[in-house]
Amino acid sequence: MSFWTLDSIKSLLGASWLARAASGPATSELFGVAIDSRIVKPGNVFLAMKGERVDGHDFLAQAAAAGAGLAIVENAAAAIPPGLPVLKVESTAAALIRLATVYRTTLDGTKVVAVSGSNGKTTTTRLLHTVLAAHLRGTASQKSFNNSIGVPLTVLAARPGDHFLICEVGTNAPGEIAQLADIVKPDISIITSIGREHLEGLGSLQGVIAEEAAIASAIQLSGVAIVPESPIEIVESVRARMAAAGHARPNLVRFGAAPDADWRVGAVEVDETGTSFTINGRIRFRTRLVGAHNAFNAAAVVAAARRFGLDDSAIAAALADAGGAEYRLALEQHAGIATLNDAYNANPDSMLAGLRTFSDLARRRNPARRVVVLGDMLELGDAAPDAHREIGDALAADPAIDLAVLVGPLMMFAAERLRKKWTGEKVIILPPLDDDAAAARVASMFRPGDFVFLKGSRRMGLERVATCVKAAADAPRIAPSPAAPAHG
Repeated sequence: MSFWTLDSIKSLLGASWLARAASGPATSELFGVAIDSRIVKPGNVFLAMKGERVDGHDFLAQAAAAGAGLAIVENAAAAIPPGLPVLKVESTAAALIRLATVYRTTLDGTKVVAVSGSNGKTTTTRLLHTVLAAHLRGTASQKSFNNSIGVPLTVLAARPGDHFLICEVGTNAPGEIAQLADIVKPDISIITSIGREHLEGLGSLQGVIAEEAAIASAIQLSGVAIVPESPIEIVESVRARMAAAGHARPNLVRFGAAPDADWRVGAVEVDETGTSFTINGRIRFRTRLVGAHNAFNAAAVVAAARRFGLDDSAIAAALADAGGAEYRLALEQHAGIATLNDAYNANPDSMLAGLRTFSDLARRRNPARRVVVLGDMLELGDAAPDAHREIGDALAADPAIDLAVLVGPLMMFAAERLRKKWTGEKVIILPPLDDDAAAARVASMFRPGDFVFLKGSRRMGLERVATCVKAAADAPRIAPSPAAPAHG
């Protein structure tokens, strides 16, 4: 029996009918799952999930109007529109995971890639998707679909006969990656990097390593783990988990700058148009993304693409055309103000890497002023004060920075360090930017000729500053009224 039928879905969920199909047997073909009625396509299964602000049960009529072939609900009292088949389950969140877990087992001809790690997951996913899609058919996570909702939706979007499926896998608490790994069961696992992420939940760097390595327990026996060569604990942990899962000889590919890395990244060159690098001193690759750390993300992509049978020339050509994800070191210029927008998210390691990239590019640009706008790094728990002091020390060590705008209460710890070495006029401390007006006030501090770096955790919303810079540049200028004609 096909997976995508009313009867099949009812059976595997142990669901009951609230409303049956209007006519004919319950074997109509369906495809794909949506939890947002605004993006339902004809034949989709609409899963009514209750969120913090919106309840999907209130949108069954809209889903039906968009062509949904089935709705799955947990609230039996939901208003059911005429003609829409509706199944009742105990939990729609559990149903989503169950659907994806079973559907993954049907993807026999599809090679599945899991992309996890502390930094660079979305960037690596985008790069790999671009490289593979140039030659093969497949699906990848949309935006940052890397949690217990996004990962199942990504799996359920895969089409029969796809060559690849790329799933971004994230975490902020122990056990999350293990749960998602059981859904994805990757043929190829990429761990992009290990750093101080989500310490509020994961506790320490050792906690991060243990959590990120959990993906290895679910790698298919014929699969491979592509991991950073440093820290050595991640290599050892991944190898041990693969062995415990039945891999007689765990297949690991280690990438990094160390001489003994399997994929040795070297000769890294960064300019405003992108980053180039070599692997094992031989072929040179290039990406449009700026930042030396993106050479390592791209190296992991090359290693994965090789597993799909692509040769270096094909990989290099596609990689050179690949763009980055939104708000990740995006370089823009409006009305003479250049912004390096890396405002999507932040932890100590990604912020330090971003500052290094900003400094490298600033030396090339030689701007009138170098301005950094940094927001709080969240979810660091007890490590937050020292982590922000570390950022303050890094800023203080760069005498070329002309102005630091620090946003949020945690950035006060960075300001403590800065004020010991800088004059007060070089440091501006602000509360969180709660609205566009506050972001506009920050943007008004910039002058033509400035080069501005934006970085902070997602909830800080620093990308609004870049939006305000662009809006001010695009705003129509009001010409003065012509002089009134003289009267004689």
